[in-house]
Amino acid sequence: MRKLKTIFTCSFCGYQAPKWIGHCPECDQWNTFYEETHKEQDRRPTWRPDTPSSQPVALSTVSHQQEENRIATGIVELDRVLGGGLVRGAAVLIGGDPGIGKSTLVLQALSRCAAQDLPVLYVSGEESLRQIRMRAQRIGTVPERLLALAETDLEAILEQIKNTSPALVVIDSVQTVYTADIESAPGSVSQIRECALRLITHAKHTDMTLLLIGHVTKEGAIAGPRVLEHMVDTVLYFEGDRGHAYRILRAVKNRFGSTDEIGVFEMSGAGLVEVGNPSEFFLAERSEQAPGSAVVPSIEGTRPILVEVQALTAPSPLALPRRTTIGLDQNRASVLVAVLEKKIGMTLYNQDVFLNVAGGIRLNDPGVDLGIIAAVVSSKLEQPMPRKTAICGEVGLTGEVRGISHVGQRLREAERLGFTQCIIPNNNLKHIHDTHSITVVGVRSVNEVIAQLFPTTMRKKRPSADSL
Repeated sequence: MRKLKTIFTCSFCGYQAPKWIGHCPECDQWNTFYEETHKEQDRRPTWRPDTPSSQPVALSTVSHQQEENRIATGIVELDRVLGGGLVRGAAVLIGGDPGIGKSTLVLQALSRCAAQDLPVLYVSGEESLRQIRMRAQRIGTVPERLLALAETDLEAILEQIKNTSPALVVIDSVQTVYTADIESAPGSVSQIRECALRLITHAKHTDMTLLLIGHVTKEGAIAGPRVLEHMVDTVLYFEGDRGHAYRILRAVKNRFGSTDEIGVFEMSGAGLVEVGNPSEFFLAERSEQAPGSAVVPSIEGTRPILVEVQALTAPSPLALPRRTTIGLDQNRASVLVAVLEKKIGMTLYNQDVFLNVAGGIRLNDPGVDLGIIAAVVSSKLEQPMPRKTAICGEVGLTGEVRGISHVGQRLREAERLGFTQCIIPNNNLKHIHDTHSITVVGVRSVNEVIAQLFPTTMRKKRPSADSL
C-alpha cells in the first residue's frame, strides 16, 4: 500500500516545502503556501502523450508562412492584439476579473471561426449547455460547427477532443479542470500545472489552437502557479471597470507578435462591440474649458490614441500630502510633481495632487509626462489649457523635455480629431517630414511649456516658491 505524503506548495510559483512557511524563498511572496497530499511512490508522471517520438528535421524545411499558420477570428481588435490572428498549435491564456467579459469574447471569436467552416469546441466547467446556448443566442447566431461540452474531467475532455478533432478549443476555465492522477482539489497548483501541460502538449502535437481562460487573484495576477504563464505562448489580460462600458484587451506576453498592442471593446447587451476609433470614445465627454484637463496623443503599440489626463490640486490637511493616480504610474507622477516644485517654483508640498486618465485606460507611454505637467499646472492656476491644443513629451529630472517616438502618428491623430495646435519636444521637429495643417510648437524645457500654455500668468509675475 502506497504511503501518503503531505507537502506544502506555494500557490504563486509552485515552490514546495516539507512544512508550512509564511514566506516563499523562491518568489518572495507571503502567505501563499497550502497543504497538498501526494503518494510517496509516485516518483514519475503516470501520463505520457500518446504520440510517436519526435524526430529532428532540418529547420530550413519547416514552413514559415504567416498566412497559413494563423486563424483570423473576425474580431479586428482581438486579431490586432494577437499579432494578426491565432497561430495554429499555439496556447493562449486569457485572464481578467470576474464578469469582465472573457467568456463572452472567446464565445464571439468561436462563433465567427465556426462561421468560416472551422470545427471549434467550447469546453465549460462553470456553465451548463443550456446557459452556454442562451449566451451564444444573445450575442449572435449559433453556427452548426460550434460544439459545446460541459465537463471538468481532463481525461473526458481529451477523449472528446480526439473524437471531434477541432481546429480551435476553449477551456473555460483551466482552474475548474482536474485529473484523477492528482489527488489535490481542482484549482490547486498541481492540478493546474498538470492539466495545462497535457492540454498544451496535445495542442502542439496536433496543431490545434488552444485558448485557456484563467481566474485572477485579488492582486490582479492569474491564479495558479507562475509557471502557467511560461508554458503558454501568449498571455492576454482583459481589463476594465464594470462601472464603465469600455474593456481593454492587452498582451503581456506574445511569442508571435508585439506586446504593446491593445484592443478596445465596449460592453453592450449584444456582447462586446469593437471600438474602431478609441480616441473619440475617450474624449467624448471632455469639457474644453475645465481647468486641470490636458489632451495627450499616446501610443499603444502601433496605434495612436488621444486621451484626457485630468489633475486636481487641493490644500492638504495632512503632514504628508497625497499623490493619488488612476491609470498612471504613481512613482512617475511623484517625480513630475517634484520637478514642478524644484524647476518651476510651484508650491505643491502642501497640496494633495490627484491624477486620472479619463475613461479608465492605463498608460505606460513616457510621452504623457508633459500632459501630466500641463494638467497639474492648469489645476493649480485655475486656468484651462488653450482650446484645441494637445501636448506630448517626456520630462527629465532637470526639467528638460526629451524626444519621443512616433511623433508623426501622434500629430496625424490629433489633426484628424480637429486639434489645431500640438506641443512636442523640440528634438522631434527635425523628424517631421510630412505636411500637417496642425500648428506644431517645439519646447526644450518645462519652463517653455508653461510659458507657451499660460503666457498671461507668466508675464504678470515670474513663478517662484511663493507666487504659485
